[in-house]
Amino acid sequence: MAFLFHKFQEGVKILAKSPTFARESRLLQFEADINLLFLYTSYNRLGRNAEEADAEEIIDMANKASLDDQQKQVHENVHSQVTNFCSYMDEILLLDQKVKDNQATSPATPHSPPRSSGLGLAVGGNSLAQDRIGNNIKSRIMRLFGGWFCIDCISSVLCSGFIAASPWFLISDKNFSTAVPETKTLHRTEVSQRLKDLMGYTLEVKPSQIPHEDAGKGLFLQGEANIGSVIAFYPGVVYPPAYYRYILGYPRVDAQNSHLITRYDGTMINAQPWGAGGESREIWDWTSSPEPKHTMQADEKGSDLDGTHVGGNLEVLERRNPLAFAHFANHPTKGMFPNVMIYPYNFPLLEKDMRPYIPNVSFGNGEETDTSKFGSFRLKTWKSNNNESKVPVLKTLVLVATRAICDEEVLLNYRLSNSEHIPSWYTPVDEED
Repeated sequence: MAFLFHKFQEGVKILAKSPTFARESRLLQFEADINLLFLYTSYNRLGRNAEEADAEEIIDMANKASLDDQQKQVHENVHSQVTNFCSYMDEILLLDQKVKDNQATSPATPHSPPRSSGLGLAVGGNSLAQDRIGNNIKSRIMRLFGGWFCIDCISSVLCSGFIAASPWFLISDKNFSTAVPETKTLHRTEVSQRLKDLMGYTLEVKPSQIPHEDAGKGLFLQGEANIGSVIAFYPGVVYPPAYYRYILGYPRVDAQNSHLITRYDGTMINAQPWGAGGESREIWDWTSSPEPKHTMQADEKGSDLDGTHVGGNLEVLERRNPLAFAHFANHPTKGMFPNVMIYPYNFPLLEKDMRPYIPNVSFGNGEETDTSKFGSFRLKTWKSNNNESKVPVLKTLVLVATRAICDEEVLLNYRLSNSEHIPSWYTPVDEED
């Protein structure tokens, strides 16, 4: 495998300098990243079945495949890993009978025909899982109106578009309740250790080894993760560009919040409410999370609504998630290099059994906003095999290993570009190294 890894590294350097991607800088970076992720995640999926011919074929495919084809393959590679992670978490946390029931009631997943080489594992077929969890809008309306709305009336209101257009419906219903499945009473450190036993690695948050006073806590991988592994989820509240004004402290949202990150399509994720997770599976009411107050200057114009009082979509999430700590990854100091990169992962909401392990909630009405008018380009919505209907997705972000990682700190290239707000400790990374 060491020889194949070296071959991949050489392929990465060649592709990074390819004139094929020499266009607008932001799009250039996105395309280059997808190209690298295609190599890394496909290499990971080869696993121990890898042969030299397979590695060479993947590199050749990366040179020839279109951006769309590479995006689809990267999504499938990453989603396959996320699916495995969720299966491990079910094994750890669900009561034995529930695991058996889920296995018995889950529809059969179509399998790709067997292939003779390890490449078949790296470029497998697509798959979709069960239907999405039903919408809770009707139950919320009945609570808001004291229960006198009949179901037919509610349906009429929904069809009229009144709800979607009404800002008051964004208000979080503190009395909203839904069933939280019973799980094993394990401490999150126990969950973390069991995940390591099953998957080979887990994460730990402790003082960073970066030698500057602002480094604070860092993210450390315990165990061994191969190149192309999904290392961590970036948790928290997902804000489409249309809802930026509801982020606490707007427009200076990063003044007292270092746990914000923006995807290529403009979607912003605020990990501050998630913090260090929790000790249970619960209905996560992120609006009750304590956040620092931001005092606006006289010349600032912020939102007329505090971001902690609107848009609180409630979801049952597993707060003991051992991988929900990407927001603790630090930028490498001079002489050090990143070992992970970001991937804007669109989680298909049809995968309802996996939903508790995706540590994010969407701000607003829960529907994805078309971001084409907010940026120079847009990530394509992941589609089903028939390419006819769009699958509802939750726009999230994961960290993917760019090399093998073993018992060390996880480092991410922050790629800061605003010269006015670059901190003194920041050193740009030479991405050709």
